[in-house]
Amino acid sequence: MQRFDVAVIGAGAAGMMCAAVAAQRGRRVVLLDHATLLAEKIRISGGGRCNFTNRRVEPEHFISGNPHFCKSALAGYSPQDFIALMDRYGITWHEKHRGQLFCDRSSEDVIELLRAECQLGDVHWRMPCTVQQITRLETSVDAGYELATSQGLIQAEKLVIATGGLAIPQLGATDFGLKIARQFGLKVVEPRPALVPLTFDAVQWAEFGELAGLALEAKISTGTGRKQQIFLEDVLFTHRGLSGPGILQISSYWQPGEAIALDLAPGQEMEAMLLEAKSGGRQQLGNLLSGLWPKRLAEKWLGEQAAVRIADAPDRLLRELAARIQAWSLVPDGTAGYKKAEVMRGGVDTKGLDQRSMQARAVPGLHFIGEVVDVTGWLGGYNFQWAWASAVACGRSL
Repeated sequence: MQRFDVAVIGAGAAGMMCAAVAAQRGRRVVLLDHATLLAEKIRISGGGRCNFTNRRVEPEHFISGNPHFCKSALAGYSPQDFIALMDRYGITWHEKHRGQLFCDRSSEDVIELLRAECQLGDVHWRMPCTVQQITRLETSVDAGYELATSQGLIQAEKLVIATGGLAIPQLGATDFGLKIARQFGLKVVEPRPALVPLTFDAVQWAEFGELAGLALEAKISTGTGRKQQIFLEDVLFTHRGLSGPGILQISSYWQPGEAIALDLAPGQEMEAMLLEAKSGGRQQLGNLLSGLWPKRLAEKWLGEQAAVRIADAPDRLLRELAARIQAWSLVPDGTAGYKKAEVMRGGVDTKGLDQRSMQARAVPGLHFIGEVVDVTGWLGGYNFQWAWASAVACGRSL
């Protein structure tokens, strides 16, 4: 039997960060993970450069059943705090558009930083190590948790679940954290893939599947009224549907059965432009739109109308064309699933957690951090910032 103050299950971004913070504050910490390779999700993130945070982090960049839950942790550990940690280790980084920060060299730098931070606190590692059973101890002699693992029994006063969500199962993602939450009576917000490509009925999409690989900037929206969400980002055509940053963003808000709307000429007044071009215009419609879009898209979009001279086109046709370009409505038939999703939406219901410590209100000593919690960030470094912030909040409380 091995005894520790804290056991952290899951050696990803949140787990390593939490273990390091708690250990450096004097706790005896053991960190367990079932994987053979450390932090694979960090390794592949950002195309191998790790989009480790975003300069502009606000609560509205996160989706949750309780939108206020994330505020305390995010205020307690900011992007500037993690940047300072990167700078302390001499890791150089750069900023891309919309405040996204990436490593100059490799995601490995972030993994080694977290490993070094754990070493500073003398964290004990158990990896690869599977956890077969967790039991809560409530006797006069022992209190806390007993873990039956592939490396023997472990007892810990506090238990932190940092096992992530269901996204990218090929890297070892499982529903372990959700099972533990349910075992101890916590509610779970139904999980589903997020930041994921959207797919369409094969027959409906057949003509556009030929455009696979083509990308352009678009304004994408879904929902109505106060629930409407709009993003201005690149969209990528695929054989099965749509992907690219704009689609990944909107996918987190899209509800099955709902339509998404795309403005394929954002910032343009297409109706006015087409009607104005008609005045004495000898240009064919296909050539006109090729100045706005990639030629392949213009030809596919117009079909036989591509050869029509704009001067000969009825006003009604031009108005209909403009409306379709700026409000192309599509109903996805689903998503590309967890294999292609970057994160999971849903998770442990935040109503059952304390926002300052991430501890389950009804189960003393049991904490949940990172992606397993019902807090999902936008694309662009927000989910890593939630991992750091929730981990630090929990680590300090331990």
